[in-house]
Amino acid sequence: MPTVSKPSTARRDRSAPRRSKAVSSAFESWASLGNYLPSVKNQFARLREQHFAERFWAKDPTLWSDDPQVCRAISNRLGWLSVLPSMREDCRILRAFSDEVRQAGYTHALLLGMGGSSLSPEVCRRTFGTAPGFLDLAVLDSTDPAAVRNAERRAPLEKTLFLVATKSGTTTETLCFFRYFFEKARQRAGNRAGEQFVAITDHGSPLVSIAAEKRFRRTFLNPSDIGGRYSALSYFGLLPAALLGIDIETLVDRAAALLPGAESAAQAEENPAILLGIALAQLGLHGRDKITFHLSPEIAAFGCWVEQLVAESTGKQGIGLFPVDGEPLGKPRSYGSDRVFVHMPLRPSRDSGAFRQLAAIEKAGHPLLRLELADKLDLGKEFFRWEIATAVAAACWKINAFDEPNVKESKDNTERLLQKLVGAGRFAMERPAARDSGVSLYGALPPAASAKVVARRKSTSGSRVRDLLIAHLRRAQAGDYLAILAYLAPTPATDRAFERLRRSLRDGLGIATSLGYGPRYLHSTGQLHKGGPANGLFLEITSEDLTDLAIPSLPYGFSLLKQAQARGDQEALESRQRRFLRLHLETKPEASLARIARWVERAFPPRSFLRRKQ
Repeated sequence: MPTVSKPSTARRDRSAPRRSKAVSSAFESWASLGNYLPSVKNQFARLREQHFAERFWAKDPTLWSDDPQVCRAISNRLGWLSVLPSMREDCRILRAFSDEVRQAGYTHALLLGMGGSSLSPEVCRRTFGTAPGFLDLAVLDSTDPAAVRNAERRAPLEKTLFLVATKSGTTTETLCFFRYFFEKARQRAGNRAGEQFVAITDHGSPLVSIAAEKRFRRTFLNPSDIGGRYSALSYFGLLPAALLGIDIETLVDRAAALLPGAESAAQAEENPAILLGIALAQLGLHGRDKITFHLSPEIAAFGCWVEQLVAESTGKQGIGLFPVDGEPLGKPRSYGSDRVFVHMPLRPSRDSGAFRQLAAIEKAGHPLLRLELADKLDLGKEFFRWEIATAVAAACWKINAFDEPNVKESKDNTERLLQKLVGAGRFAMERPAARDSGVSLYGALPPAASAKVVARRKSTSGSRVRDLLIAHLRRAQAGDYLAILAYLAPTPATDRAFERLRRSLRDGLGIATSLGYGPRYLHSTGQLHKGGPANGLFLEITSEDLTDLAIPSLPYGFSLLKQAQARGDQEALESRQRRFLRLHLETKPEASLARIARWVERAFPPRSFLRRKQ
């Protein structure tokens, strides 16, 4: 992480004591920062002297970079700061469109997207559900053939409206989904198939031409100066929300409460979202860079959206904030000194157990930020709060929050691998380092770690796969994190197995963990994995696909696409000398994952971390 800058020694005016007291009060009302409060206050004072807040709302790109070329690119990514008034006006258009498709007989909607275009709709669907009489919307952002098939079988095809959502109009996964479902619709409706499709994209993107050619029902052109992960309060997030029957006007109004001049935003420099960004940046500089979220169950889906926003915006130049979503709360002794906790309870919260656990964590000296929501519609405010805070944190570190330079590397690897396999029809066979009971292991350990495994196996019996996996996990050091990269169809059973695995690693090794389903994570935490600090361990999990699904007009199906994405990211991580291992599940994934979780539980009981701390 960058070095913590020294406090300014500039002479302060006579109002400084009053301002300092007011700033302390502004933080202490929602943040327990302990010994880090002076550092945060000093950073706030420095930014005030630089007129940071005024420059931020004026969209000054030099806050994030001094490179003129980079600044020009940033200037075309700041539209989210001023889009709320126009979106508020367009809410009536979105509601009218929702009425139109309901009257046309549609009962379901399927959003085809990836990353920023799919995560906020997923949050809305899981948080609000479907209002009576509105469209039952689902999101497809997995290239696993089973996930695609499940989406196809979810509802009658003729009653389903398809939303094709991609800013660039070139996102590989989204266009593959479109090809697949458009052909299904064409087989039923012929030349009228396009009536079931809606595009959400930028002006001039290739999808605009496709939509015109295929005669889509409607094309919504999003402002081109809004990046994908900052698009929750634009057409990408609000159109799906309108189809679900959510009160989108109130959603936008709640967000607008953070705009300059709004009563709840107070003075520009004391905007609560800006204060949050300053706090996160300073805590990160002090090594508290693992932002651990705990949300009320009713709004838990928000975590996957904020995970992408924070990781992809800050994970660059060898630094970054690592968001921890979905990790069960533990005892204070389970955590290292790299954590900051964010509690987002929904009022009135009945989760008294979580409050007690977090109070104990706070008492143990971990920073705790508490952001209470009055009701679910406050998610509009939280979308905007975290967009602002993330951009502010990146600006404090002089990082461009609006690009994703290392995401393209895995995409390029995927395209290259797909071209190679077109003729062969499958990938060249790899030789696993070990295989046992339907699980094969790929990757290499350092010679010293491999020697320890060999020595251990001379005195014990058991699985070589297990021994190599445990040796890989033992490479974790204080301040590291483990990223589980799962190229499987998400199911309740796999989620339970991964939760069990993450709990064991947290309690046994004291490290933060994340779970990313591929290829979604490639458009989310994947940027931090490769562009952030080299303190990650990576465990990729792939599986055999029982069947494949052809992608119309392409020489490969979804199974090969998914394999190429997994291999492409493996190459990207290994090329950067990241600590990587892959487990391939040859039989039922649920049973194999349960066995892997048992291995880890036995190898890393909670006391093992306590010994490391002493």
